Amino acid sequence: MKKPTLAAKIIIGLILGILWALLSSYMGWSDFTMKWIAPVGEIFIRLLKLIAIPLVLFSIISGISGLNDTATLGRMGIKTMGLYITSTLIACTVGIFFANTFKPGYQADQEQLNINRLSYEIWVNETAGVEFFDEIRLSENSKYNSLLIDAKENLSEQLENKELNQKISAAESKNSGPLQFFVDMVPSNIFISFNNSLMLQIIFFSLFFGITLVALPKKKTVHMIGFINDGSNIFIKMVDIIMKGAPIFVFALLAGKLAEMAGNNPSRLIEIFRALGAYTLITIVALLLMIFIFYPLIISLIINRKTKIGFFKAWKYFSKGIRPAQILAFSTSSTAATLPVTMDCVRDNLGVDDKVGSFVLPVGATVNMDGTALYQSIAVIFMAQFHMIDLTIVQQATIIFTATLASIGAASVPSAGLIMLIVVLESVGLNPAWIAIIFPVDRIIDMVRTMLNLTGDAVVSLIVGISENKFKIIDRK
Repeated sequence: MKKPTLAAKIIIGLILGILWALLSSYMGWSDFTMKWIAPVGEIFIRLLKLIAIPLVLFSIISGISGLNDTATLGRMGIKTMGLYITSTLIACTVGIFFANTFKPGYQADQEQLNINRLSYEIWVNETAGVEFFDEIRLSENSKYNSLLIDAKENLSEQLENKELNQKISAAESKNSGPLQFFVDMVPSNIFISFNNSLMLQIIFFSLFFGITLVALPKKKTVHMIGFINDGSNIFIKMVDIIMKGAPIFVFALLAGKLAEMAGNNPSRLIEIFRALGAYTLITIVALLLMIFIFYPLIISLIINRKTKIGFFKAWKYFSKGIRPAQILAFSTSSTAATLPVTMDCVRDNLGVDDKVGSFVLPVGATVNMDGTALYQSIAVIFMAQFHMIDLTIVQQATIIFTATLASIGAASVPSAGLIMLIVVLESVGLNPAWIAIIFPVDRIIDMVRTMLNLTGDAVVSLIVGISENKFKIIDRK
């Protein structure tokens, strides 16, 4: 009898985790789940993050030293960044299209829309430097006086939300000028960068170290290159060892995550979805279409053109090869935590040369957030519609531009997209406190958008590998 694949085992663990969370919530066992099961999942994430940083460091340096020339590196770098920016712009555009087509913000009942609109008008009147988008003024119509108290309470609750205020403060610290991204890229102390998991700075150091290694005579670097290559192999093996327990870890992750959301009342999950049903459904559908239709379609066409294995075989080849990483991304909601497994899948399952994958994927985990960009585009338009605001084409173009820039360098950790969403809201003159509206469902959406982030990284890695003739079909029989 054929043994189940790792991906199949992880899916089983995922399903069992969901079922256990619902059972424990119904039976009143959520406290037990949070104390005794959830920590096992947290250990898994910590193990992956433990490996991620040294793996990125050793893999990038090893990959660059193996290229032997800086010209190849420069060419790969231009291709990588060009493809990442293009994919992010496409994701933003898809988000805008879905939001305008299905109008999730207008699905609420009219009374709620009126209250939301009144709270927006109060905020504009009380906030300096902010102007109205249109000529609607419900607050000047006595017909809506009975709703003003609810509108003021609505606004007050948003402004007093502690979690919201923390995220606004974090966003403000990032909004320091157009060149701040490049300043943040360069570490002043690499050990501090390691300690704080500042991936962009670690990548910069790795690139600088690798280029310098190539520039030196080979006889002076042979021992260092050997050490780097051995270190890279060790960390790759560590990933393999950790992944043997992945099904159990995924079970614990999902059980703990859902138990935290539901408590001892399983109907809370249904209530959360019902309150923001249209927004949640449209966002998840858009993300899933990108993950399972758009990206596989593009890369299958490219693979088939290169290898002539047939379009549907190419589709199956890509989908099956990247599946373990996608499932893990769904479970962890962290591109950084999933990075070691993504590198493993792209190299061993998809046949991309390690020199390409070790360069493209760590960069992508930091600067390529397709899922985050798509979600931000839908979320901003949803919140505008939810307050009876129709954004102009220029304002929507601003959203695409800002969401693309905001997604670059966004921390590859759970819910980091919320912080960058504040930046996007402020770019078009909307109330950043509105992110409190989508708090309840953000964790669920985050799981799916992380899958898209990872899938976009893998696709770009494949395209660069194929263009550099550093790709071969892996026989997985």
